Amino acid sequence: MDLDALRHGNFAKLGEAITDWEQMTKKLSDLQKDAESNLKSKADKANWVGVNASVSREFITRTAAEFADAHTQASSIAKILSDTRGELIGYRTQLTEAIARGTQQNMTVIDTGEGTFTVTGNTRPDWASDPSGKTGAADQKAVNALREEIEGILAKATQSDNSAAKALRLIVDQAKYGFSDASYSDRDSAAEAVAAAEKLAKMAKKPSDMSLSDIASFDRTMEKYKADPLFAEQFAKGLGAKGTLQFWTEMTSAHAGATGSELETMKSLQQNLGLTLATASFSDSDAMQHWKKDLVAERNTNFVAANSPSPVGALGSQVISSLMRKGVYDTEFLDSYREKLFKADKGAGDAGTDDLWVKGYDSLDLVFGDGNGRDPLEGLFEGLSHNPEAAVHAFESQTDLDHMLGTTRYTDRGEALGRALETAVTGVAAGDYTSAAPPHSTAQVQIMANIMNAVAQPGGGSDLVGNGLGESLGNMAASYMPEISRAFGGPNSEVFLTNSELPEELNTADVTRFLSAVSLDPAGRAGIIIGESVYTSGLLDAHLSDPSLFDGPRNQVFENIGRNAGIIEGIVGHSVADKSVQAAIDGETDYNDALKKKGDFIKTWIATGLGYGSVSLFPGSHAAAGAAVGGFAGGVVGLAVDRFVEGQELKGARDEALYTSAKDLYDMRDSVSQQTQWSTEDALEEHHVNLPKDGTSDTVRVAVNQGWDDASEFLNRSKERQSG
Repeated sequence: MDLDALRHGNFAKLGEAITDWEQMTKKLSDLQKDAESNLKSKADKANWVGVNASVSREFITRTAAEFADAHTQASSIAKILSDTRGELIGYRTQLTEAIARGTQQNMTVIDTGEGTFTVTGNTRPDWASDPSGKTGAADQKAVNALREEIEGILAKATQSDNSAAKALRLIVDQAKYGFSDASYSDRDSAAEAVAAAEKLAKMAKKPSDMSLSDIASFDRTMEKYKADPLFAEQFAKGLGAKGTLQFWTEMTSAHAGATGSELETMKSLQQNLGLTLATASFSDSDAMQHWKKDLVAERNTNFVAANSPSPVGALGSQVISSLMRKGVYDTEFLDSYREKLFKADKGAGDAGTDDLWVKGYDSLDLVFGDGNGRDPLEGLFEGLSHNPEAAVHAFESQTDLDHMLGTTRYTDRGEALGRALETAVTGVAAGDYTSAAPPHSTAQVQIMANIMNAVAQPGGGSDLVGNGLGESLGNMAASYMPEISRAFGGPNSEVFLTNSELPEELNTADVTRFLSAVSLDPAGRAGIIIGESVYTSGLLDAHLSDPSLFDGPRNQVFENIGRNAGIIEGIVGHSVADKSVQAAIDGETDYNDALKKKGDFIKTWIATGLGYGSVSLFPGSHAAAGAAVGGFAGGVVGLAVDRFVEGQELKGARDEALYTSAKDLYDMRDSVSQQTQWSTEDALEEHHVNLPKDGTSDTVRVAVNQGWDDASEFLNRSKERQSG
């Protein structure tokens, strides 16, 4: 920075610009609030169908998000500009004071252009008569000291100005269209993030020089900044796509077999590096667009550690996927990478995928923790499980879906695939207990129908449940209780509330066979039972709080809901009994553990309006929906869940807790009957509905028993029965 530019700079215009940005920030804040509380809120509650449901709702959601990002970006720009202006004014004050002191000490400071200046001592008027020959009025040491002081001030001002400009350019470049969500409170925080990224990228280029202590420090910095957009982008760009993959190859090779604190450090580094790259993937700057393309292009490159005795290392895809297990990656990036990986995987056939990825790479361990990362599809599936939009894109093709399901017979990717499928059909990312489940879209329902059809196929479809998919399939069934209920109820089963775009798309025979197969897995069975109970209790709560939801007598509501509960849980009970009593007994501990586990977590899901997506799918246009979603913790649904968690005993039955035994077919029938009756009583009391208690309970009991018997007939019509 030129001396005169700082000394005589007019910061008034910059101040005016800051004021404009601050005013814009306030206006955008109001628009953001309006978009979220008015535009998006109404869109979420609207019971839209067809194009409006799939296109308009998504457009409004994205528009609301853009307002939020616009506000964030404007706020960051205003704060960085304001902070920089304050710093530059401070440096100008320091410069002015330093020059004034120099003048008092007979020194002159002159700007000589292009960032240079001179400091000279003034000529003494009497120097010609001085025997010493000194011509200046100031000591040379004082001249040098002033020069150094001014150089320091100008260096700091230049750093402040340059770092602010760099941060602002990076923020603006983050999004090619729309706005960045990078948020900074001042210039220093943005500059520190960029500097930290540059330092780590420089270290990562020489991984062999990094001691375990260096790695721990590296990891702590990455932990601090992993969600910072500027840090993430600068780190990724600084290392480059190939450099990123080589870095992780070197780390896994150098620390293979790590134990104790070393293992914990490496596990933490893998997670934070993956999260950082996930953050970087959302940048749309030209540099990051090239980085993402280059990363995908390196998928078939053989990466070998510098000190490896073997010429066979890791494929780029194996390295990429090993870092994709944590964090939300950009949809377009996931789409691009997934298309290439799916094509290669399908080319090997269902049975050949293990040979394609694993054989020949037996010495590799790219994952510190579970598994070894040799199958890149596992890491990809984990990445898809954190991005619902990308997960839907991945499985819209039935050909791709059938192939991936088929490969679970020959690989260990079943659990990861299950989580990705669960995310695709529910619209909720794995482990996300804060986001309400959105209405099931047309694409999601069709994927669910294809999954059910695959599991329902005679001659081996049911075997898919045992390939690591059981728990996820049970969760999917729980989320689709509205559509499943419509399948058993038949056309126009309006009592089963839903705002699914395709509420009656599921095939009844496929649903029956699907539920039957999944029920033989302990965790899958637990998901079905809790999902049915939550949906049933929520339905009763909604209908009794708002009679206008169904144009018909209330007894008809109780009969329909009770019969449906009996059918769904009857299919589960009969299927377990058919398999063999001994098998049911052998799996009892696993089942009870799974049921308790789901009961412990279900309140967390319900409190956010998630509830596996089942209850939160009531039409938002009804007042009952608000009551159903908002009052779970202490309402009718909450009481139903309490009985699972606490294992409340059946009244008049043997000393067995609710649902915890599948040893006796009729114990389970009594469980669902009692649970439905209790939920009915809770709803009557909650909404002060004056109906005969005994008569209502009897209506429900008869309906459940009828549904239980009907379940056997559904099974007879849908599959060949086995008895045991």
